[in-house]
Amino acid sequence: MNRPDLCLDFANTRYWRGQPTPTETLNAPADLATWAKAPKAPAPREFEQALALRETIHRLFDAQAQGRTPASRDLETLNAALGAAPARTTLKRGKEGYDWDVDIKSGTALSLLAPVLWSAGDLLASPKLAKVRRCANPECLYLFLDDSRAGKRRWCSMSACGNRAKAKRHYHKSKDEEG
Repeated sequence: MNRPDLCLDFANTRYWRGQPTPTETLNAPADLATWAKAPKAPAPREFEQALALRETIHRLFDAQAQGRTPASRDLETLNAALGAAPARTTLKRGKEGYDWDVDIKSGTALSLLAPVLWSAGDLLASPKLAKVRRCANPECLYLFLDDSRAGKRRWCSMSACGNRAKAKRHYHKSKDEEG
């Protein structure tokens, strides 16, 4: 089922972006095929195109999360990819509802990433765009949709970065009280 934050999931396949060496989950074409649930891996050139599109998507939404205007070249790149990607023409029944039918057998970056590109375009054009956030942990910088009731979520997850921040604050508070 298409999700509005599928594009953010794809952007987050590279994470801990605030560290000197971010963690990369897409190290080879086969990794992209696995992530996209595609029957075959893309060619190396297609894989490189997919990674470049991922970085474009990340820059677009990272700028939004920081209240900045994205670079026009990034929007142009996304628009060019959307224009060249397979069109949304046919629906199919899935396990959890309906989904767009895309021929991903070709293994091209644009066919594998068509749902990601559609998600990026849909999210950029929707009111949910205002809910795009970046994790407040300067080492993490994970992108997410803040669907919390108050709309003030700061962390990618409380169990990861949120707890780290709490523990760090507690440690510093204890040190200050001792000294």
